[in-house]
Amino acid sequence: MNYWYLLAAIPVFGLLVFVHELGHFLTAKWAGIRVEEFGLGLPPRIVGIRRRSGGGWEVIWFNGGSRLHQPAAVAATDDFWPPTASDSGAGEREGSPTAVPPPSSTIYSLNLLPIGGFVRMPGENGEMYDEYGRYDPESFAAKSAGKRLIVLVAGVTMNFLLAIVLFSIAYSVGEPVIPPVIAKVAPGSPAAAAGLRPGDTFLSVNGQPVQQFSDVQNSVQQAIAQAHGQATVPVHIVIRHADDPQPVALTINVRVNPPPGQGPMGIERGNEVRYVTYPLWQAPLKGITQTFSVTGQFISSIVQMVTGAVKPEIAGPVGIVQMTGEVAQTVPTIGWWPILTLTGILSLNLAIINILPFPALDGGRVLLILIELLRGGKRLRPEREGLINLVGMAILLMLIVVVTISDVVNWSAR
Repeated sequence: MNYWYLLAAIPVFGLLVFVHELGHFLTAKWAGIRVEEFGLGLPPRIVGIRRRSGGGWEVIWFNGGSRLHQPAAVAATDDFWPPTASDSGAGEREGSPTAVPPPSSTIYSLNLLPIGGFVRMPGENGEMYDEYGRYDPESFAAKSAGKRLIVLVAGVTMNFLLAIVLFSIAYSVGEPVIPPVIAKVAPGSPAAAAGLRPGDTFLSVNGQPVQQFSDVQNSVQQAIAQAHGQATVPVHIVIRHADDPQPVALTINVRVNPPPGQGPMGIERGNEVRYVTYPLWQAPLKGITQTFSVTGQFISSIVQMVTGAVKPEIAGPVGIVQMTGEVAQTVPTIGWWPILTLTGILSLNLAIINILPFPALDGGRVLLILIELLRGGKRLRPEREGLINLVGMAILLMLIVVVTISDVVNWSAR
């Protein structure tokens, strides 16, 4: 493998994270939430820009010029913190010191580690007050539950939309397929017994039209799955011989348990690749269908791993980088289909993982808001909510470390 192709993971990760965080950013601006920083990559910061209050732009190198606001703890007698009517105003609380408010313009930053991104908003852990104890009407926590939910699910929604766009583009530029043409017939196999020869083209299998070799395989496997213990299964096919344009209907008794190195019919496909393109009006429909299909498969896999039906298989950042590099290496020979579809799949994975109801993820924050609604508007104390998200983040980081070590070991063993 040419290791330069591993660099393809940077624009792939960058696109996924940018679109996800853009969803949070745009909806936060719509909701009237002050966005302190919109960053690509994870800190430390390399460079950032921010609009000056008097016009023009300010360049910020590293962490210079950035001001982090740590809201003070708000006392409460209950684990859930109901804001009072006096807290909902925009003015300062009596006795709080006078201070210059934080800059309202957003820092747009590029950070050192190209494996993530973030939108930093005040009040993400439930704090409604700044470090001077004043009510902050532009904080995330000060907004209604509906607006907060919209901001939280916007990133996931954008990743779903990105997957639809990527799959649509992939179908419009051309899907590489292996045509349903036989390259080799094993002696003594069911295919040989039925009179199939190299160069024959499948037209249909069990009444279902086929357009690529995988369609033939899927139809045969479906027939075998319904065999209920039979040694052979009759499969009805329509083929066209290479030397005869007339279709021929045949029945093949495929093996349920074929010999090693042979498929159920005893045939091999060729290496020819054809490209099937779809018009612009049809490609988005294919893209939407593919998006829902991949989403269903991914959710089913999660359920099976949780229930123990299948062994958990999780790829971390290193595994995804390796996978992306291997797929990117096929672009010069196969075209853009593999990298576009892989990016679409990764976008859906990012969306579904983020919406899981686990602390520190978008889904975990959504769960806290739903609990708040069920309790009639009572919220967790900011310190308690922050602790929950901190513990969740620690668990996620430990999981990433474990998965990364596993990815590195597997990679080095190859």
